[in-house]
Amino acid sequence: MVKASDVVLILVAILFPPAAAAFITGCSCDLLINICLTVLGYFPGHIHAFWLIYKKMQAEERYGHGGFIYTGNGHYQPLNQGSGYGQGAPVNYGATN
Repeated sequence: MVKASDVVLILVAILFPPAAAAFITGCSCDLLINICLTVLGYFPGHIHAFWLIYKKMQAEERYGHGGFIYTGNGHYQPLNQGSGYGQGAPVNYGATN
């Protein structure tokens, strides 16, 4: 499902692909790759930016909005790994009743 933020990212990617890559990945290697692709040819920068947007949309569908972190190279990991450590206390932990 396409959200308004995705539409804005697509519009930014059409105007200036490195800006869309920076919004998605921050200051990372993907931003440098997108800048180089845009300098070498405007359309390769578009393709890379649209690919990053597509991978972000997939992560939102899989993990929910805000439930993931970008790890680089178009890969995302969920914030909650379910390892047992750091999960918080059980529901009634420390309750007096």
